[in-house]
Amino acid sequence: MENTKISNLYDLSHTLAKEYLSTFTYPWEALKGISDMIISLGQTLSPDEYDNPSENVWIHKTAKVFPSAYLGAPCIIGANTEVRHCAFIRGSALVGENCVVGNSVELKNVILFDNVQTPHYNYVGDSILGYKSHMGAGSITSNVKSDKTDVVVKSADGIIETGLKKMGAMLGDCVEVGCNSVLNPGTVIGRNSNIYPTSCVRGVVPENSIFKTGGEIVEKH
Repeated sequence: MENTKISNLYDLSHTLAKEYLSTFTYPWEALKGISDMIISLGQTLSPDEYDNPSENVWIHKTAKVFPSAYLGAPCIIGANTEVRHCAFIRGSALVGENCVVGNSVELKNVILFDNVQTPHYNYVGDSILGYKSHMGAGSITSNVKSDKTDVVVKSADGIIETGLKKMGAMLGDCVEVGCNSVLNPGTVIGRNSNIYPTSCVRGVVPENSIFKTGGEIVEKH
Protein backbone atom coordinates (compact mmCIF):
# COMPACT_ATOMS: atom_id res chain seq x y z
CA MET A 1 0.00 0.00 0.00
CA GLU A 2 3.08 2.25 0.11
CA ASN A 3 2.50 3.55 -3.41
CA THR A 4 -0.87 5.04 -2.39
CA LYS A 5 0.51 7.14 0.46
CA ILE A 6 0.72 10.93 0.28
CA SER A 7 4.48 10.77 0.84
CA ASN A 8 4.93 8.66 -2.31
CA LEU A 9 2.49 10.57 -4.53
CA TYR A 10 3.13 14.26 -3.88
CA ASP A 11 5.77 16.90 -3.35
CA LEU A 12 3.90 18.96 -0.77
CA SER A 13 6.05 22.03 -1.37
CA HIS A 14 3.85 22.73 -4.40
CA THR A 15 0.57 23.42 -2.61
CA LEU A 16 -0.85 25.77 0.02
CA ALA A 17 -2.38 22.61 1.54
CA LYS A 18 1.06 21.33 2.59
CA GLU A 19 0.45 21.58 6.33
CA TYR A 20 -3.05 20.11 6.03
CA LEU A 21 -2.09 17.15 3.84
CA SER A 22 0.93 16.31 5.99
CA THR A 23 -1.45 15.28 8.80
CA PHE A 24 -2.77 12.32 6.76
CA THR A 25 -1.33 9.04 5.52
CA TYR A 26 -3.54 8.51 2.46
CA PRO A 27 -4.77 11.38 0.29
CA TRP A 28 -8.45 10.41 0.32
CA GLU A 29 -8.46 10.91 4.09
CA ALA A 30 -8.18 14.64 3.39
CA LEU A 31 -11.33 14.90 1.27
CA LYS A 32 -13.83 15.42 4.11
CA GLY A 33 -12.03 18.47 5.48
CA ILE A 34 -11.19 20.38 2.29
CA SER A 35 -13.95 22.97 2.73
CA ASP A 36 -12.99 23.87 6.32
CA MET A 37 -9.30 23.89 5.38
CA ILE A 38 -9.89 26.39 2.56
CA ILE A 39 -11.85 28.74 4.81
CA SER A 40 -9.17 28.65 7.51
CA LEU A 41 -6.39 29.09 4.98
CA GLY A 42 -8.17 31.86 3.12
CA GLN A 43 -8.46 33.94 6.25
CA THR A 44 -4.65 33.99 6.54
CA LEU A 45 -4.04 35.25 2.98
CA SER A 46 -2.72 38.77 2.53
CA PRO A 47 -5.20 41.27 1.03
CA ASP A 48 -2.19 42.78 -0.72
CA GLU A 49 -1.91 39.57 -2.75
CA TYR A 50 -5.47 38.22 -2.88
CA ASP A 51 -8.81 39.79 -3.75
CA ASN A 52 -11.82 38.67 -1.72
CA PRO A 53 -14.76 39.43 -4.06
CA SER A 54 -17.30 37.45 -2.05
CA GLU A 55 -17.45 35.52 1.19
CA ASN A 56 -14.88 32.72 1.34
CA VAL A 57 -13.65 33.31 -2.21
CA TRP A 58 -10.02 34.40 -2.64
CA ILE A 59 -8.43 35.16 -6.00
CA HIS A 60 -4.77 36.04 -6.40
CA LYS A 61 -4.33 39.43 -8.02
CA THR A 62 -2.25 37.91 -10.83
CA ALA A 63 -4.88 35.25 -11.68
CA LYS A 64 -7.09 35.70 -14.72
CA VAL A 65 -10.75 34.77 -14.25
CA PHE A 66 -12.99 35.16 -17.28
CA PRO A 67 -16.32 36.95 -16.70
CA SER A 68 -18.42 33.89 -17.56
CA ALA A 69 -16.67 31.65 -15.01
CA TYR A 70 -18.51 30.76 -11.78
CA LEU A 71 -16.57 30.64 -8.51
CA GLY A 72 -18.52 29.05 -5.67
CA ALA A 73 -17.42 29.29 -2.05
CA PRO A 74 -15.17 28.29 -0.54
CA CYS A 75 -12.36 28.46 -3.06
CA ILE A 76 -8.87 29.83 -3.50
CA ILE A 77 -7.40 30.62 -6.92
CA GLY A 78 -3.60 30.85 -6.94
CA ALA A 79 -1.13 33.16 -8.62
CA ASN A 80 -0.98 33.28 -12.43
CA THR A 81 -3.80 30.75 -12.74
CA GLU A 82 -6.30 31.06 -15.57
CA VAL A 83 -9.99 30.21 -15.09
CA ARG A 84 -11.49 30.23 -18.56
CA HIS A 85 -14.93 30.76 -20.10
CA CYS A 86 -17.83 28.97 -18.44
CA ALA A 87 -15.68 27.14 -15.90
CA PHE A 88 -17.89 25.98 -13.01
CA ILE A 89 -16.12 25.85 -9.67
CA ARG A 90 -18.87 24.53 -7.44
CA GLY A 91 -16.93 25.12 -4.24
CA SER A 92 -14.42 23.51 -1.90
CA ALA A 93 -11.69 23.97 -4.49
CA LEU A 94 -8.10 24.90 -3.73
CA VAL A 95 -6.46 25.72 -7.06
CA GLY A 96 -2.72 26.32 -6.98
CA GLU A 97 -0.37 28.60 -8.89
CA ASN A 98 0.07 28.53 -12.68
CA CYS A 99 -2.94 26.28 -13.19
CA VAL A 100 -5.44 26.15 -16.05
CA VAL A 101 -9.13 25.57 -15.37
CA GLY A 102 -10.52 25.45 -18.87
CA ASN A 103 -13.75 26.05 -20.71
CA SER A 104 -16.74 24.17 -19.28
CA VAL A 105 -14.57 22.45 -16.65
CA GLU A 106 -16.31 21.60 -13.37
CA LEU A 107 -14.44 21.34 -10.07
CA LYS A 108 -15.90 20.22 -6.75
CA ASN A 109 -14.18 19.33 -3.47
CA VAL A 110 -10.68 19.22 -4.92
CA ILE A 111 -7.09 20.19 -4.34
CA LEU A 112 -5.13 21.11 -7.45
CA PHE A 113 -1.41 21.47 -6.81
CA ASP A 114 0.62 24.11 -8.66
CA ASN A 115 0.94 23.85 -12.46
CA VAL A 116 -2.05 21.51 -12.86
CA GLN A 117 -3.93 21.64 -16.15
CA THR A 118 -7.61 20.77 -16.54
CA PRO A 119 -8.03 22.66 -19.81
CA HIS A 120 -11.02 21.27 -21.73
CA TYR A 121 -14.36 19.77 -20.69
CA ASN A 122 -13.15 17.99 -17.56
CA TYR A 123 -15.09 17.01 -14.45
CA VAL A 124 -12.92 16.70 -11.35
CA GLY A 125 -14.73 15.89 -8.13
CA ASP A 126 -13.58 14.64 -4.71
CA SER A 127 -10.06 14.34 -6.08
CA ILE A 128 -6.50 15.55 -5.55
CA LEU A 129 -4.30 16.35 -8.55
CA GLY A 130 -0.56 16.52 -7.97
CA TYR A 131 2.05 18.97 -9.24
CA LYS A 132 2.18 19.32 -13.04
CA SER A 133 -0.53 16.71 -13.57
CA HIS A 134 -2.62 17.10 -16.72
CA MET A 135 -6.13 15.96 -17.61
CA GLY A 136 -6.54 15.56 -21.36
CA ALA A 137 -9.61 16.97 -23.10
CA GLY A 138 -12.83 15.28 -22.01
CA SER A 139 -11.22 13.13 -19.30
CA ILE A 140 -13.18 12.95 -16.06
CA THR A 141 -13.13 11.58 -12.55
CA SER A 142 -16.09 9.42 -11.59
CA ASN A 143 -16.61 9.84 -7.87
CA VAL A 144 -19.64 7.68 -6.97
CA LYS A 145 -20.09 3.95 -7.54
CA SER A 146 -23.16 2.92 -9.50
CA ASP A 147 -24.44 0.83 -6.58
CA LYS A 148 -23.76 3.73 -4.15
CA THR A 149 -21.66 1.57 -1.82
CA ASP A 150 -18.45 2.85 -0.19
CA VAL A 151 -15.50 3.35 -2.48
CA VAL A 152 -12.53 1.00 -2.06
CA VAL A 153 -8.99 1.32 -3.41
CA LYS A 154 -7.85 -1.89 -5.11
CA SER A 155 -4.16 -2.57 -5.57
CA ALA A 156 -1.92 -5.58 -6.12
CA ASP A 157 -1.31 -5.61 -2.35
CA GLY A 158 -4.99 -5.82 -1.43
CA ILE A 159 -8.03 -3.64 -0.84
CA ILE A 160 -8.21 -0.49 1.27
CA GLU A 161 -11.61 0.48 2.66
CA THR A 162 -12.00 4.26 2.42
CA GLY A 163 -15.33 4.61 4.23
CA LEU A 164 -16.29 7.21 1.63
CA LYS A 165 -19.36 7.29 -0.58
CA LYS A 166 -17.63 9.85 -2.80
CA MET A 167 -14.04 9.59 -3.95
CA GLY A 168 -12.72 10.37 -7.40
CA ALA A 169 -9.06 10.01 -8.32
CA MET A 170 -5.74 10.72 -6.65
CA LEU A 171 -3.21 11.75 -9.29
CA GLY A 172 0.44 11.86 -8.30
CA ASP A 173 2.87 14.50 -9.52
CA CYS A 174 3.43 14.74 -13.29
CA VAL A 175 0.63 12.33 -14.25
CA GLU A 176 -0.68 12.57 -17.82
CA VAL A 177 -4.27 11.46 -18.44
CA GLY A 178 -5.22 10.92 -22.09
CA CYS A 179 -8.25 12.49 -23.74
CA ASN A 180 -11.73 11.10 -23.02
CA SER A 181 -10.53 8.78 -20.26
CA VAL A 182 -12.68 7.88 -17.25
CA LEU A 183 -11.00 7.51 -13.86
CA ASN A 184 -13.36 5.34 -11.84
CA PRO A 185 -14.03 5.83 -8.10
CA GLY A 186 -10.98 4.96 -6.02
CA THR A 187 -8.40 5.37 -8.78
CA VAL A 188 -4.85 6.18 -7.63
CA ILE A 189 -2.19 6.96 -10.25
CA GLY A 190 1.45 7.09 -9.19
CA ARG A 191 3.96 9.79 -10.07
CA ASN A 192 5.12 10.23 -13.66
CA SER A 193 2.62 7.77 -15.10
CA ASN A 194 0.69 8.08 -18.37
CA ILE A 195 -2.85 6.99 -19.18
CA TYR A 196 -3.67 6.20 -22.81
CA PRO A 197 -6.57 8.16 -24.37
CA THR A 198 -10.10 6.69 -23.99
CA SER A 199 -9.00 4.49 -21.09
CA CYS A 200 -11.32 3.23 -18.35
CA VAL A 201 -9.12 3.16 -15.25
CA ARG A 202 -9.76 1.67 -11.83
CA GLY A 203 -7.55 0.71 -8.92
CA VAL A 204 -3.90 1.63 -8.52
CA VAL A 205 -1.53 2.43 -11.38
CA PRO A 206 2.09 2.32 -10.11
CA GLU A 207 4.46 5.24 -10.56
CA ASN A 208 6.51 5.48 -13.76
CA SER A 209 4.01 3.34 -15.65
CA ILE A 210 1.96 3.48 -18.84
CA PHE A 211 -1.69 2.38 -18.69
CA LYS A 212 -2.33 1.11 -22.21
CA THR A 213 -5.36 0.11 -24.26
CA GLY A 214 -7.20 -2.81 -22.69
CA GLY A 215 -5.88 -2.04 -19.22
CA GLU A 216 -2.36 -3.38 -19.74
CA ILE A 217 0.16 -1.64 -17.49
CA VAL A 218 3.81 -1.49 -18.49
CA GLU A 219 6.80 0.12 -16.85
CA LYS A 220 8.31 3.23 -18.43
CA HIS A 221 11.84 2.90 -19.75
